[in-house]
Amino acid sequence: MPTLIKMPKLSDTMTEGTLLKWMIKKGDSVEMGQIIAEVETDKATMEMEAFDDGTVHEIYINEGEKIEVGGKMVALLADGEDASALDSVGEDKAKDAPSTPAPEEKKKKKETTDGAKSPSPTPSPEPTTPVVDDGTRVKASPLAKKIAKEKGIPLGALKGRGTGPGGRVVKADVLKAAEEGVTAAPAAAANAAPTSALPIIMPKVGEEDEIVQLSTMRKIIADRLLASKTQLPHFYLRMEVDAGPLMELRKQVNASEAQRENGNKYSVNDFILKATVGAATAVPDINASWNADSIVKFAKIGLSVAISVDDGLVTPVIKDAANKSLLDISKAVKDLAVRSRDKKLKPDEFDGGTITVSNLGAWGIDHFDAIINPPQAAIVSVGAIKQKPVVVDGEIKVGLRMWLGLSCDHRVVDGSVAATFLAELGKRIEQPALMLV
Repeated sequence: MPTLIKMPKLSDTMTEGTLLKWMIKKGDSVEMGQIIAEVETDKATMEMEAFDDGTVHEIYINEGEKIEVGGKMVALLADGEDASALDSVGEDKAKDAPSTPAPEEKKKKKETTDGAKSPSPTPSPEPTTPVVDDGTRVKASPLAKKIAKEKGIPLGALKGRGTGPGGRVVKADVLKAAEEGVTAAPAAAANAAPTSALPIIMPKVGEEDEIVQLSTMRKIIADRLLASKTQLPHFYLRMEVDAGPLMELRKQVNASEAQRENGNKYSVNDFILKATVGAATAVPDINASWNADSIVKFAKIGLSVAISVDDGLVTPVIKDAANKSLLDISKAVKDLAVRSRDKKLKPDEFDGGTITVSNLGAWGIDHFDAIINPPQAAIVSVGAIKQKPVVVDGEIKVGLRMWLGLSCDHRVVDGSVAATFLAELGKRIEQPALMLV
């Protein structure tokens, strides 16, 4: 039977991909597991494997073109199979490339289908979301749609009631709505006049100005940061700390490592990341996330590290960071940084982050307020270490000072919790031996 390969969903936020390069051409024989293309998602550039054997009969997309998830990419024919067989391959029979979800994701999907709430508020865009009569878009599982239709409940009436990932309506939501007697969309929503968004002020483009088309990654960054600033109630804290002890310890450690063959060189950021993990362990309320009608307190710390790349900023995750040594963290960051800039990270390396660290000290920035990386509730901002006059025991001396900042989602984190966390972080910077215990 012919095989129709479609664009797989390679990350939780992916709605389209860009075909960067074909590794095959029409007429080539393809084996299962063979790399057939390079695809750019919203998070990384990935190599795409064939999931069946066959001969390339047709390629539906050119290099450099974008294609939505589920869109046709290439058709394979088995040995001796006639091209007319493709006519009998309907959308339901065509084979989709697997997105290879992790075991934990499979478990979450099963729980969602059974009506349980998913612990992750990360949005999961659905390209086939139906449009209901009131013009709104409602995400719902196939089973939920079927039950809603049987019970005569318009999907529009379930808007805002979804308990699945990203507010998706699942079976339990429909059954609950039926018990409550919901039969139509709320009158207020149905009768309300459509609201018009504020006009977007566009730049005036001159003949000599350059227009740079947005990459998939850049569009996702823009959407997520806009959502963060408009949907999350930010508040900010700052603290100046004595960086002298940290710099002295780093100097000693690196001097020792230099004497060893293949010794590791530690950056200032390595110590700050380790200190952040220690502070989050001491103040676990910071390691949480908003989940519509509940707050998720994560059992493990997923440390997201902000890394600058050509298209903007990515935040790969050091998972289970509390159980990693300073050396583990240092090596992990170096590896993530290299592969981030080469666009070789895998989608699951962006998942599981619970708190982010953004360090602009290398650019000479004294202090700044970072935008929260949703669905997390906190992000640490780190400034440069600079010499300045300080008062010590009544005398003015030259000291090394650094600003630490913390941006928090006030729905999840109270001021006292944020202040306690920042104080714990500052203590580990000023007494760096604590992070080595």
